[in-house]
Amino acid sequence: MEMQMEFLRKLPIPQELKREFPITPEIRAIKEKRDREIEDIFYGKDSRLLLIIGPCSADREDAVLEYMYRLARVNEQVKERLFIIPRVYTNKPRTKGVGYKGMLHQPDPEKEEDMLHGIIAIREMHTRIVRETGFTCAEEMLYPSNHRYLSDLLSYVAVGARSVENQEHRIVASGIGIPAGMKNPTGGDLNVMLNAVSAAQSPQKFIYRGWEVRTTGNPMAHCILRGYVDRFGRSHPNYHYEDLRDVLDMYEKDASLQNPAVIVDANHSNSGKKYLEQIRIASDVMHSRGVSGDIRRLVKGIMIESYLEDGAQKIGEGVYGKSITDPCLGWEKTEQLILSLADQAK
Repeated sequence: MEMQMEFLRKLPIPQELKREFPITPEIRAIKEKRDREIEDIFYGKDSRLLLIIGPCSADREDAVLEYMYRLARVNEQVKERLFIIPRVYTNKPRTKGVGYKGMLHQPDPEKEEDMLHGIIAIREMHTRIVRETGFTCAEEMLYPSNHRYLSDLLSYVAVGARSVENQEHRIVASGIGIPAGMKNPTGGDLNVMLNAVSAAQSPQKFIYRGWEVRTTGNPMAHCILRGYVDRFGRSHPNYHYEDLRDVLDMYEKDASLQNPAVIVDANHSNSGKKYLEQIRIASDVMHSRGVSGDIRRLVKGIMIESYLEDGAQKIGEGVYGKSITDPCLGWEKTEQLILSLADQAK
């Protein structure tokens, strides 16, 4: 029986798309400078706290750009203590495989899926953000083979809770040259997360986009704690001091791991998707960093979901700057939180 798969059209390879939509030397210089600064944070040479913040999904360019302009203005007040990496997530994992999968699939959430326009739209949006705000951004690496479409623009990648056990995600992360955060799986097994970090930190040889490739390993691969769900479907947090200490102990017991580092995701199962809880959770993490030098060195940053408007909406409701996936903090609360985190990061 033949495969039940219809080949619709051949898409440009990343090299072709980069030639058609090139970056300028100025954008390249911004990325190189920010990459070096982020590397210094992961290696402990820079004491600033990483703040990976932005919409759950980057669903429309105009609202995302307005959010970035606002973020750039507040960044001027906090840049001595915080290093902001905006979330511009254009690939969204779906638990049941249906629904809005992000701008890559649907450049317009109210229209049909269109991958060709999607890869162009996400490249152009990321390019505009760097050019107009000076930010290089974070993406979720939902499809490892697609990373090359944006590899000259991104400064951070997260591997999601449903992808972290997948060998391809782990070994591609070993060769991307920027920090790769490995989330704990939805069931909460921290060994799975640490195994992913170990695989990404190790040299690898594999097939990638039709090539046999070799990597040197990614020493900036690290953990993201995002809470977990038990077998009854209940959310449980893993951001508390004791959880952070457990992860540090696991790092110290595994000789294959280097450069202990954790980012705390304040939403998802840590908040039970109660988006307002992110404010309290972020403050709790800052307190843990304040009472222990070990934890301060371990916790490199916090991840927050925020957008222009509080909460979430269904596709088609048309509220500008309101999430169409998970609920987010609105701008007013976001700005207050950023200023508070900068104050706590003294």
